[in-house]
Amino acid sequence: MASNEIKKEYTNGEITVVWKPKKCIHSGICVKTLPEVYNPKENPWVKPHNATTNALKAQIGNCPSGALSFYINEEKNRPHA
Repeated sequence: MASNEIKKEYTNGEITVVWKPKKCIHSGICVKTLPEVYNPKENPWVKPHNATTNALKAQIGNCPSGALSFYINEEKNRPHA
């Protein structure tokens, strides 16, 4: 990742959702799949505490652009796609 690439992180304590806005193609899959988590009209627009970790992982795996990724907080590894 380039050092000037913007990324935003949102956590529920167990998992951290990473969003890279420049990669986002605004397909809306995240909003349609988990509207209780993703609401672009609110700030913050990602509220990972509104879904289970497994639901978040499954949804992130369906992001067509790769703008959303995650890491499990205990791992502190690179984000999973």
